Amino acid sequence: MSSVATEGAGSSRGPPQHHFPTREDLFTAAVEYVAEERSTALRALRPRGRTEVVAAVVDLYTGPLFRAALHLWVAASNEPQLGGRVTELEARVGRETHRIAVELLSADESHPGVRETVQGLLDMARGLGLANLLTDDGPRRERVVAQWAAILDGALG
Repeated sequence: MSSVATEGAGSSRGPPQHHFPTREDLFTAAVEYVAEERSTALRALRPRGRTEVVAAVVDLYTGPLFRAALHLWVAASNEPQLGGRVTELEARVGRETHRIAVELLSADESHPGVRETVQGLLDMARGLGLANLLTDDGPRRERVVAQWAAILDGALG
């Protein structure tokens, strides 16, 4: 785990490394923790109406948990032995995110294009999360959220 991550957690490298047998185990535990926190936040969503659903999904991708996950992805991308572990966890979180988005939107994926529309929402939210890393683009993001809600209304009925 990087010194940045341990400092952010209010710790030093010593205690976490002492608790885990290998550096990979420590890193995997950090990835699992962030993935579980993201899943917990996702399951706790209770928005009403499409605009609130879109805003809530975007908030997940522009918040601190996504930022933490992104830092872990970058670190894992430079270490092949960690890549598979991160990819597996992120695939699980991605499937759960999609499933919950479908539920919140009351979307019927048996209709052509609905699955792709929901996935487009998630991809757009992830892109807004990346854009938010360097600058706060809240006003522009609000307009994008409103437009995506309108797109969903048209696509989902």
